[in-house]
Amino acid sequence: MITLSNGFSFQYLTACALGYDGLGFPHEKLLGRFGLFDPKLFANEMKTITLPPRKGNWVWWHPWTCIRPMIGGSVNAVGLTNPGYYWWTENVGPKIDSSKVAVIGSIYGEVEEIEEMADGMNSFDLVAVTLNGSCPNTQSDILRNSKKLIKQMEAVKRATRHPFGVKLGVTHDFETIVPEAKCLGVEYFEINSVPWNIVFPGKKSPLAKLGGGGVSGKIAQPFTWLFAEKLQSMTNIPVIAPSVWDFEDLAKLRAKGFKAFSFGSVFLCHPWRPTLYVKKDKKR
Repeated sequence: MITLSNGFSFQYLTACALGYDGLGFPHEKLLGRFGLFDPKLFANEMKTITLPPRKGNWVWWHPWTCIRPMIGGSVNAVGLTNPGYYWWTENVGPKIDSSKVAVIGSIYGEVEEIEEMADGMNSFDLVAVTLNGSCPNTQSDILRNSKKLIKQMEAVKRATRHPFGVKLGVTHDFETIVPEAKCLGVEYFEINSVPWNIVFPGKKSPLAKLGGGGVSGKIAQPFTWLFAEKLQSMTNIPVIAPSVWDFEDLAKLRAKGFKAFSFGSVFLCHPWRPTLYVKKDKKR
């Protein structure tokens, strides 16, 4: 269990998996009628937004253009497709009630954009805000540019009234980032999906024309779990264990000392699993 400075505690996180409001997509809501989907069991990190709308690669009528299920996970090159911050503030933010379903904001952009979004989100009933500093589907140096990420963290710190966390990638120089994060009051770390060429060096991605994409799920565990363990070993900032795929993963990650767990691509391939896992875990 992780407890934030505002008193909100959570053990299970949905990582950008349930839309912009944390309530899930239509097919997931349908599962709720059968007890197979319940967002109230989680802290729900919304799908990441940017200040201007971003076209990215995702189209609703043919999502498999940029998302490919794999055995034990998926690869995606969505490219942060989203309708933009101003759309969110008008259509989604005012409806959020975190006393019913806890929602964590998620933002990505340049330093000035980050600060504007973090400040604007103060008006909404979020339990926290996550700085997405590691999307593998963007043509940016941010995966390796630690100085840029530190400036973004400083921008969030200046602007937000909410507790905030940072989503890192396995290529980040965390030894540089962690001391600054501690000084700035970062309250949790997450781990993002892994660039295709790191998981499968020399092998062509099915999404090669879109840059290769990010790999997530069980097949990413050797990379995300190792990175999370290294990160956890050098800081007392809570690290949310990534890449949960099977129920047994919860016990394995607890044995490694993690106290909170993230469900991401498992929602894509098996949207009923996280709810069933959490219900079973709570009983145990």
